[in-house]
Amino acid sequence: MKNGKYEKEEFKKEVEDNVRRLYRKTLKEASEQELFQAISFTVKDVIMDQWIATQKEIDNQDPKIVYYMSMEFLMGRALGNNLINLTSYKEVKEALEEMGINLDAIEDQEPDPALGNGGLGRLAACFMESLATLGYPAYGCGIRYRYGMFQQKIENGYQIEVPDNWLKNEYPFELKRPEYTYEVKFGGYVRAQDGENGRTKFVQENYQSVKAISYDMPIVGYNNNVVNTLMIWDAEPMESFQLDSFNKGDYRKAVEQQNLARNLVEVLYPNDNHIAGKELRLRQQYFFVSASLQRAIERFKKHHSDIHQLPEKVTIQMNDTHPTVAVAELMRILLDEEGLEWDEAWDITTKTCAYTNHTIMAEALEKWPIEIFSRLLPRIYQIVEEINRRFVLDIQKKFPGDNDRIRKMAIIYDGQVKMAHLAICAGYSVNGVARLHTEILKNQELKDFYEMFPEKFNNKTNGITQRRFLMHGDPLLAEWVTKYVGKDWITDLSRISKLKIYADDEKAQQEFLNIKYQNKVRLADYIQKHNGIEVDPRSLFDVQVKRLHEYKRQLLNILHVMYLYNELKENPNLDVVPRTYIFGAKAAAGYRNAKLTIKLINAVADVINNDKSINGKLKVVFIEDYRVSNAEIIFAAADVSEQISTASKEASGTGNMKFMLNGALTIGTMDGANVEMAEEVGEDNMFIFGMSSDEVIAHEQNRDYDPMQIFNTDQDVRTVLMQLINGFYSPDDPELFRDLYNSLLNTESTQYADTYFILADFRSYVEAQKRINQDYKDEKNWARKAILNIAASGKFSSDRTIQEYVDDIWKLEKITVEL
Repeated sequence: MKNGKYEKEEFKKEVEDNVRRLYRKTLKEASEQELFQAISFTVKDVIMDQWIATQKEIDNQDPKIVYYMSMEFLMGRALGNNLINLTSYKEVKEALEEMGINLDAIEDQEPDPALGNGGLGRLAACFMESLATLGYPAYGCGIRYRYGMFQQKIENGYQIEVPDNWLKNEYPFELKRPEYTYEVKFGGYVRAQDGENGRTKFVQENYQSVKAISYDMPIVGYNNNVVNTLMIWDAEPMESFQLDSFNKGDYRKAVEQQNLARNLVEVLYPNDNHIAGKELRLRQQYFFVSASLQRAIERFKKHHSDIHQLPEKVTIQMNDTHPTVAVAELMRILLDEEGLEWDEAWDITTKTCAYTNHTIMAEALEKWPIEIFSRLLPRIYQIVEEINRRFVLDIQKKFPGDNDRIRKMAIIYDGQVKMAHLAICAGYSVNGVARLHTEILKNQELKDFYEMFPEKFNNKTNGITQRRFLMHGDPLLAEWVTKYVGKDWITDLSRISKLKIYADDEKAQQEFLNIKYQNKVRLADYIQKHNGIEVDPRSLFDVQVKRLHEYKRQLLNILHVMYLYNELKENPNLDVVPRTYIFGAKAAAGYRNAKLTIKLINAVADVINNDKSINGKLKVVFIEDYRVSNAEIIFAAADVSEQISTASKEASGTGNMKFMLNGALTIGTMDGANVEMAEEVGEDNMFIFGMSSDEVIAHEQNRDYDPMQIFNTDQDVRTVLMQLINGFYSPDDPELFRDLYNSLLNTESTQYADTYFILADFRSYVEAQKRINQDYKDEKNWARKAILNIAASGKFSSDRTIQEYVDDIWKLEKITVEL
């Protein structure tokens, strides 16, 4: 599939044969979905040879392997990315054109695998791709969700959640592996009995269990024959149907096992506002962790007889707190199945498990009620209790008499099991994901742990894969970059810095602006098709796309749009460059204020987009069902990237890096990786605003911030906020946005007002937006700044991040795969 006419003809024939074999049709009769399947199977055949060769090489070389455990893997579509990494994209595109088939249209037939939601899952996907490209052996471990989190529909401005049925046509890039089937047990009780050599043996009885079955997905490295594996677990009942119970009239029991299995893998992040949802989340976490560890240890034992060597050959990276039950499950396997003593098992576990912290938000550091944890996972709970007992003794030894420390550090306290504490206690490495985030962890959120284990803490600033987010998502810009700096950036993004010398080159500037314009036309077409709104590609595209959460401050953005609209209505001749504000975000199903913010954005859009008096100077668009595939065309088209989280709240962010790589200018706070981006490109090539993280933290500690003062003294702010409750954007229901108004001023609550300092940063944000307005008028200077941003993005490749994990934490060796 690389060069030459014969191979091209062979590829065409294979596609034709696959259409005939799979669907009993000719090419002309096949639908685009059928063509997608046939082409994917043809590509998968090529991948298979490399996948088999990679596994053989791993077996021969017996290297250390990282098992990357994550609740989410937001992979994006596979066909185009696989073709790029096989270095066959252009050849396949040409071959298909000769067959009268448009590859872009075929790629649009592929659903985004619904295995993740936000930055956590996309980071895991970038990491898997970088591991394969750098040639390090790795398994991703997750769940094969049947319906993902949800597919977002916008109806009457409201988010509606519908199942994301990505598997309805079956997915060609997965492989069912029934040979990797494991039992995972829930509930029951633990009985202690006498075992060999006078040891007590613990046996779980009267439990429910499911079968975990692996589906493997290939992760193709760039141009190196390496194909790693993402193993995602599906659940099936231990017995397919209990006919005996059915015949006796106990219909509920007959389907109980089927329901248990089905519920486990139905959706990502079930709503946990109730006990059943909490239980399901914990079951999901234990399910995939247990299955992954069973497979990892089975693989290890195939090649090694001494389980004490496990840390030399296996490392487990826990991506946030969701998989941290891995610590106790590994202990269970070593104690109960391998027959080790506690100290031996603990020594192995603490040399094998490592933990990445992804958030400063307390609500995301998982805590489980003891009642649920001990009932669902009785043996695991016993082990966690013993880990906690010993850990508390260690704390007392190191800090005698400091009972407050025990309260803050214990794994089990106040009726809760604290998963982050378990991860830090047992992990040999604890890393944050941007320098600022890691410092906040060390000095504040996890200060007590840092004082006890300073050697464990380290920083690994996140990154993104340039192969998906530039090469595939923005092919015009990718070709332009290659023209100026050569191809090396594809596997070494630091080489993109050579672009810097062209920032003042008028020809390069004009070429960049032309490419940006073409990308904006592509996005405008998408918006016209999906939203029915006509936007002007010559307008400034100001974009905020990310998970919807109050700390990410989509509300600040739309309040500014409301302010700007008010200014325009007062002064129609106001000197503003035409702007298109583009939003895309999913809100968690149970998150009321986030969902109300989506309704507000759409309500504002309805008013502004239908007001002819402003002559099209403002447009507002909410892109439905934001996901990797539409993200790629959004990043490529953006002029301005909104990275406006409250300083100290965003651990890193990776969308900021994708926009930067695609030549958008950032408006942002000094938060997360924005700080390091500013260091790389210079603050004068970004639009920095707002309080610093130190100022925010000081206000939080002193509780001295009063948003009502701003409301009372700033007429513009007051006008905008009153529009939330006077029916300006909701004439049929003036009270519709009352909860958003209250969240900023808390006139009816004792709760802390404006938790995320939206009003405190509002004026600074307005000023930064005015600077954008001025700068955008000078297109040469704008192009110069954009090119400097691209040139400074080299640090933010996930290849660099992964190499740091390898050097500092995992200590892996590269494999070389020859075909």
